[in-house]
Amino acid sequence: MVHFVGAGPGAPDLITLRGARLLENADLVIYAGSLVSPALLSYCRESCRILNSAEMTLEEIVEAMQKAEERGETTVRLHTGDPSVYGAIREQTERLDALGISYDVTPGVSSFCGAAAALRAEYTVPGASQTVILTRMAGRTPVPERESVAALAAHGSSMAVFLSAGMLEKLRAELIRGAYSDETPAALVYKASWPEEKCIRCTVGTLAQRAEENGIQKTALVLVGDFLEGGPERSRLYDPAFGTEYRERKDQG
Repeated sequence: MVHFVGAGPGAPDLITLRGARLLENADLVIYAGSLVSPALLSYCRESCRILNSAEMTLEEIVEAMQKAEERGETTVRLHTGDPSVYGAIREQTERLDALGISYDVTPGVSSFCGAAAALRAEYTVPGASQTVILTRMAGRTPVPERESVAALAAHGSSMAVFLSAGMLEKLRAELIRGAYSDETPAALVYKASWPEEKCIRCTVGTLAQRAEENGIQKTALVLVGDFLEGGPERSRLYDPAFGTEYRERKDQG
């Protein structure tokens, strides 16, 4: 059996209880060594074999899984954050389907959640934004033109931009082509929840400058939007003048 497990954003205690139990019982762990904190490997037994997928091809990863399956062993494929966001698991599960190998997926805390927590921010703020867009800049791996940052930025909603900390001038230009300006609030969160975490509040116009000042070139999430400064309205959920299924409206006056 192969278990795809979301490791969370970095801190070893932010993995789910299920994910930790799977690591404790694994015979083989294949982890994304370029992104997953090595501290998570402390959950593994001494007898567990550990492979770093950053040094492997897809074919080598699947071959290791297949050999473990033939020995009747349990494999954990440990991905950073949540496997459903830039996890590249589809190409792995397709190979496992073809080989008749059973697998399941355990979700994890994505880095965009870890980044918001580090900033003590909420993406969905009444009067500011009720939509969150997760995306990345086109680089060595392209993105569909309809999903360009400029096209998505036209909505003016909250944005979390992955895998783009090394091209911030280009990102700024794309954001400004949309609904944002140089004065739009922004933030860089480097290694959210890791010991070396850095939270840098800035604006779209100063993203590149602030990154250079702090030596950030990768492993950082870029957050953009008015939500970073709060919003003009309070939530109706706890407004005394707004009744719900569980609470009667309380008129004031």
